[in-house]
Amino acid sequence: MRDLKEIRTELHDAILKKIDLTREVQDEEIEELISQVITDKGRSIYLSLNEKQRLKIELFDSIRKKGVIQPLIDDPSVTEIMVNGTENIFIEKSGRLSIWDRRFESREALNDVVQQIAAGSNRVVNEASPIVDARLENGSRVNIVMNPVALNGPVITIRRFPDKPIRMDDLIRFGAVTTEAVDFLKKLVISGYNIFISGGTGSGKTTFLNALSGFIPEETRVITIEDSAELQIQGIPNLVRLETRNANVEGCRPITIRDLIKSSLRMRPDRIVVGEVRDGAALDFLQAANTGHDGSLSTGHANSAKDMLLRLEVMVLMAGMELPLTAIRRQIASAVDIIVHLGRLRDKSRKVLEITEILGFQDGEIMIRPIYKFDGERLTQINPLIHTEKLERCGLL
Repeated sequence: MRDLKEIRTELHDAILKKIDLTREVQDEEIEELISQVITDKGRSIYLSLNEKQRLKIELFDSIRKKGVIQPLIDDPSVTEIMVNGTENIFIEKSGRLSIWDRRFESREALNDVVQQIAAGSNRVVNEASPIVDARLENGSRVNIVMNPVALNGPVITIRRFPDKPIRMDDLIRFGAVTTEAVDFLKKLVISGYNIFISGGTGSGKTTFLNALSGFIPEETRVITIEDSAELQIQGIPNLVRLETRNANVEGCRPITIRDLIKSSLRMRPDRIVVGEVRDGAALDFLQAANTGHDGSLSTGHANSAKDMLLRLEVMVLMAGMELPLTAIRRQIASAVDIIVHLGRLRDKSRKVLEITEILGFQDGEIMIRPIYKFDGERLTQINPLIHTEKLERCGLL
């Protein structure tokens, strides 16, 4: 099959000239216009049936969808898409990275896709504001880094989530967690324990948080707070979803996780679910968990449950309140009941490695004790839960 690059570029420009930008153009009109332009071109140059079909798909994808990466977005087996400028595209399937055999043919085509993604999430990305988080129509998380920050940019990283939310039953079937541990966590969620999920990049924190949220009683008023909406909590009628907003050129100020947590406290929440804390928002989350919002959930990056506590200390200090370390540790010990730590093993599988109880604050330190521990083969209970008061109040002990 011959190289259709020049023909596709010529047809693409011809189609754009024919589109009436003064009104909303339907997909059917675009498809009809593409067919007409290809037919006209076929009168002056021979195009095989396969070439015409390929041109139709690629032209429609470039005008109405996400260009060259649209087939990857449509492929449910692709979990990650990494566009390194116009140089190459890497994908992740079944936990393994590989280079794709296609790439963006021009910086302009890549920029068009970048602006389309950003506009779809009501975000702005340009040289003045070169970093943005967004999401696609199917819920996939997108991070975009533009020039001049990305020297070979624009760089697009897309994390695809399953079309059907993964539930705890699925995680048990995948071997990520045991039935015994899930029964234990279910009781904790119902009873209103404040649970923090930790893990490295790609360890499945958001997936596990979403699955864990499935145990929240349906009569509860839940407020979710995220940088870009990813959680797919179902079965909660009284659900409020909040999402941050970047500053834009029109002068709109940014709305941060901290702003949303503070606002959520005035919305009569029973439980607050924060997608991830990575800065001073940790202080606001801890204060929310300490002011009657039992059953709050969140995630954070860390290498272990103990490291997560250290990171929380650092993130609270990032709030700029100049709190003494003792006060910070008391806040953490009081607010967080359980840390569930996830990890990704060498075989690329994701598993719950540790479920740890926060015992309290003593002699200047936060006291912790693992309840479940992954021994290399399975997640095993090694200690009983000490603080059972919430379980007792709910009659679940």
